[in-house]
Amino acid sequence: MMAILKFAILLLFIDISHGSRYNYIDGEDENAWLEEPGDSKYGSLWPLPQKVGISMVSFKITGSSFQLTDAKQSSAGPSCSLLQNAYRRYYEYMFGSARKPGYNKRRTGPSELTELQVWITSHDSECDSYPSVTSDESYELSVNQPYAVLKAPKVWGALRGLETFSQLVYEDVYGAKTINATTISDFPRFAHRGLLLDSSRHFLPIKVILANLEAMAMNKFNVFHWHIVDDQSFPYLSRTFPQLSQQGAYHPYTHVYTPADVKMVIEFARLRGIRVVPEFDTPGHTQSWGKGQKDLLTPCYSGTSPSGTFGPVNPILNTTYDFMRQFFKEISTVFDDAYVHLGGDEVDFGCWQSNPDIQKFMVQQGFGHDYSKLESFYIQRLLDIVTATQKRYVVWQEVFDNAVKLKPDTVVHVWMGNRLEEEMQNVTAAGYTTILSSPWYLDYISYGQDWQRYYQYEPLKFKGTDAQKKLVIGGEACLWGEYVDATNLTPRLWPRASAVAERLWSAKEVTDLGDAYSRLSAHRCRMVERGIPAEPLFTGHCPHEYKGI
Repeated sequence: MMAILKFAILLLFIDISHGSRYNYIDGEDENAWLEEPGDSKYGSLWPLPQKVGISMVSFKITGSSFQLTDAKQSSAGPSCSLLQNAYRRYYEYMFGSARKPGYNKRRTGPSELTELQVWITSHDSECDSYPSVTSDESYELSVNQPYAVLKAPKVWGALRGLETFSQLVYEDVYGAKTINATTISDFPRFAHRGLLLDSSRHFLPIKVILANLEAMAMNKFNVFHWHIVDDQSFPYLSRTFPQLSQQGAYHPYTHVYTPADVKMVIEFARLRGIRVVPEFDTPGHTQSWGKGQKDLLTPCYSGTSPSGTFGPVNPILNTTYDFMRQFFKEISTVFDDAYVHLGGDEVDFGCWQSNPDIQKFMVQQGFGHDYSKLESFYIQRLLDIVTATQKRYVVWQEVFDNAVKLKPDTVVHVWMGNRLEEEMQNVTAAGYTTILSSPWYLDYISYGQDWQRYYQYEPLKFKGTDAQKKLVIGGEACLWGEYVDATNLTPRLWPRASAVAERLWSAKEVTDLGDAYSRLSAHRCRMVERGIPAEPLFTGHCPHEYKGI
């Protein structure tokens, strides 16, 4: 029976990537199972900090006496709502919500730790700012008596340090909360550590998005790449063009993200040190746009007559650029991040080739029959429009591959699995900042421990100079939405995405699969205890099992 079951599951290993995307990368055999690991000397820390020293000396830590406080020297005090919010959140993670920190002033024993002081050392704490690609997430943590100290130049490092401190707390054999004397010096290896979620192919309720932002913070991800619209639906409710979601969403009232929803997601993410980078992909992947915006898409022809179907955005009409100008002006005011993702991938030229008006335009422009030049014509005008809104942009790799003239500060997002290292070499040799996703398409599912494959991929293994490798600012794990919605997204994502989180945060030399398995198993159980239904790595149990909805 088990053999039949395994065979049935193996048959499910199908291409469930972004549309027809194929980016599979050969990796290690994830069926080489790891089980019954020894305890890691690093406990359950995930991702592993850059420098860790954990002593055998331990202290008790109780919710009735423990406090998270601002150090007297800190530039961020009680008025910093970001930190005050974080103190409450991490207190509840460690002790539950029954008591509030600092309310009980009972006498404590000599082996009890009663305080973590958070010290923001720079003059500008950035408490009221939004995180950016240049945000300083470094921190130093010292756990000892008379109190623990968390030092960070900015609040972003303090958030990462609070997560680390909470991970150091464990239960001893008697169930008492305990923490060991520890020194940690930490910073991320890569500045851009992202997660792409697709809310077009299936609508994702706000509650699901917020839960996964919470999980992202637990794993020190710092970019939510919101692939908010696509061919299938247009759930973004635009103030300027409300007909886009009115006609293009699955439902105009229940399956849309209102301005208030978007604002909530952005602020929820900011409080966790996470950027929200929206993607509005054109000229392809735009079928849902055309339902609410007349003449935006190209009419396709069958012979000399319109076929009644539509292709990519129509690049030859001035009205197209008038629309894009107004639309991206709105986007620049709604989304606070410095970047917007403009897509540019998988443009099907067939419809353009069939349209007689476009054929004439091609002749007039001297493009011949090279429709990549028409794509370049559109993209260049779009980039000028977005630049005028004071936004910078990210594009999928095809825009680079098709020789579109890009501005020097363009970020190129590499996703294709074939000739990956050659692509990374070419993009960085051209001087462009680069983000990698090819090895981390989590919508590919398989039987076994596929997290190992994600964990073992080294993002800088392509041939290139040190200067080229410095242009790789990080990567993103992608979970495209063909086969996931609110019912299964979170367990499919975690802890598989956690493997990517450590690869992008920790030192290059951190590669021990056995040690990773021990820490990740414990980290997965911690996420489960915190309410995230992360799936198991293999057989076993958690001290605090998931209790359901």
